[in-house]
Amino acid sequence: MTDPAAAGDWVDVGAAAALRDPPLRQIRVGAQRIALSYRDGVFGAISDRCNHVGGPLGAGRLDGDYVVCPWHAWKFHRCSGDGEPGYEADHVPHYEVRERDGRIEVRATPASKRRSAPHPPHPLARRPERAAGPPRVVGISTTSMTPGQPRYSTSEALLETALQQAAADGAETRLIRLRDLAFRHCEGYYSKSAKACTWPCSITQADPADELTPVYEALVHWADVALIATPIRWGAAASLYFKMAERLNCVQNHQHLHGDSLIQNKVAAFIVTGGQDNIQAVVGQMLGFFAELGFVFPAFPFVAHSLGWTAENMERNVAYVQASESLHAGAGELATRSLALSRRLLATTAAPAARSTAAVARRTATSPTSRRLPITRRRPDEPAVERCRRRPLCYIAPPFGGPGQQRLGRSKNYNDLN
Repeated sequence: MTDPAAAGDWVDVGAAAALRDPPLRQIRVGAQRIALSYRDGVFGAISDRCNHVGGPLGAGRLDGDYVVCPWHAWKFHRCSGDGEPGYEADHVPHYEVRERDGRIEVRATPASKRRSAPHPPHPLARRPERAAGPPRVVGISTTSMTPGQPRYSTSEALLETALQQAAADGAETRLIRLRDLAFRHCEGYYSKSAKACTWPCSITQADPADELTPVYEALVHWADVALIATPIRWGAAASLYFKMAERLNCVQNHQHLHGDSLIQNKVAAFIVTGGQDNIQAVVGQMLGFFAELGFVFPAFPFVAHSLGWTAENMERNVAYVQASESLHAGAGELATRSLALSRRLLATTAAPAARSTAAVARRTATSPTSRRLPITRRRPDEPAVERCRRRPLCYIAPPFGGPGQQRLGRSKNYNDLN
């Protein structure tokens, strides 16, 4: 490859015969990543970085004269860099290309600048801020059912009991039945690149007909408590549960990419029923997954029922749950425990701001020469924990080792973290 400065800004990128197939590839010209294409005897060169979230255009495919981004299928003309018809205002830089003596040369300086059309943010993209009001509980039923052919669902019946108890305990409640929502399967954007799995979900942003928005809205923005109910299907949670869980990867991935947890100080608990056994494994998966989203759990975080593998008798199972006072009482107690934890979390997240403001005022009053807080220096023999107990305003920074952990973004009193 020639030096662009020595060649008057033109860079030899290879033999024309070798660059015709495949018809789209990634190359480098100096520090620039370029998507080089060939079609109908003409080479084209545009920036390799998509306007959307930076997908690698050269790793995509050609659709006529348009390069299709492999991440979210945004299209740009392979020679001009303009967006597809109707989206021309979205433009990626294009580069001049010439063929000399059987060699392809690309000019290192782009012939145009990147332009991005204004795209209003999706409503889900707003910062999660809890509105004032009583605790809010969302129940999500993951059982399937034939439209127009209702049946008694043991998991959903216990969920309804739990929501009734939550309402009696003073909470606002919502019930979401996944079977009533027409939402697409996760399309594996994360498998392409972690950066391709975006919040809000790329499917939700691109497809107004996708109906998973109420779930995102409830879990991220509205609810303080999430009660998830599932039947056991062949020793696992319902297929609708996993369909939802795969689409919730964008929530966890947002934390992984940006260190920004969308789920904070929210409680999750579970209801699991079925004619088969394997309750512990089903609940274990749900606990692990919702912990990765950022939820916390009350003591005894699930209610479950199963007749067991050798006693699988679904007529008897339904009748048992319908008549079981203890199961319905347990579902109500689960809601009460979850609400109790949620109220404590809501109280402790509101209180530190007031305590911190008061502490700053007291310290400023005792330090007239400076408006900065005095620094507490640790004695050589003093453990960091003891220093935190002694000074109510100090940072406690737990190790940040992975996507499942959260950063402490504010000053915390050590005693409040116990």
